[in-house]
Amino acid sequence: MIADVSLWPLIGVGVIIAGFILRFNPMLVVIVTAIATAFAAGFGPEKILAVIGAGFIKTRNLPLIILLPLAVIGLLERHGLRQHAQNWISSIKSATTGRLLVVYLAARELTAAVGLTSLGGHPQMVRPLLAPMAEGAAETKYGALPQRVRHKLRAYSAATDNVGLFFGEDIFVAFGAIVLMVTFLREAGIEVEPIHVALWGIPTAICAFIIHGWRMHRVDRMLEKELGGGRAAEEVAAEQATAAKSVEAR
Repeated sequence: MIADVSLWPLIGVGVIIAGFILRFNPMLVVIVTAIATAFAAGFGPEKILAVIGAGFIKTRNLPLIILLPLAVIGLLERHGLRQHAQNWISSIKSATTGRLLVVYLAARELTAAVGLTSLGGHPQMVRPLLAPMAEGAAETKYGALPQRVRHKLRAYSAATDNVGLFFGEDIFVAFGAIVLMVTFLREAGIEVEPIHVALWGIPTAICAFIIHGWRMHRVDRMLEKELGGGRAAEEVAAEQATAAKSVEAR
C-alpha cells in the first residue's frame, strides 16, 4: 500500500512564483514561502521557529562569507575599479566587445570545468570588471554610448558569465548536480559512475560555447548597425535633451 501524499506543501511553489511575478522583495517572498510551506505541511508555530532557529545557528557564518567580499569589491569600485577597467580595455585597439566576451566565455567555462566556480560571478567579476570593459571597448570605437546600449551590453556580459558557469561546471566530477544525478539514477536501479556523467557534459559544453560564442561574435555587427555613422552621438544628444526637458518640467 502506498500512503496518500499531501500535495499542500507545494503551495510554496505558487507563492514564490506569484511573489517574483509581482516583483515583491525577494527576501520577503522567500520568508513567506517558507512559512506557508511549513503551515501546509502541518508544522505548528513552535516547530517553525525551532527549524528557523536551527537553520540560523548552522549558517550564521554564511553572511560573513558573502558580505565581506562584497564590501571589498565596493571599496575597490569607490576607488575607481570600473574606470580603470574601462581605460585599460580602451588602450587595446584590437579589442572589441564581441571578442572580449568570447574570450571571457572560454575562460569561464574552462575554470568552471576544473571546479574554480568562484573566479567569476556577477558581483565580483561582471559588474565591476567585465561589463565596464565591454562598454569601454564599444566607447573606443563609437564614443559615448546611449543608455539602452549600455544596459544591453551589461545583459550580454551577465549572460556570458551564466552560460560559461552553467555548462562548464557540469564537467567537474565533484559538482553537486552530478552527485545528485548519480544518486537519483542509483535509486532507480541504474548504476553509473560520476566520471561518465561529467564526460558526457563535455559535448554539451562545447555546443554551448559555439552557440553563445557565435551570438557574442555578432555583437560587434549589432553595434556597428545601431551606432555606426555617428548614430551613437545623435542618440546620446537626444537622450540629454530629453533629460534636460524633464528637469525643466519639474
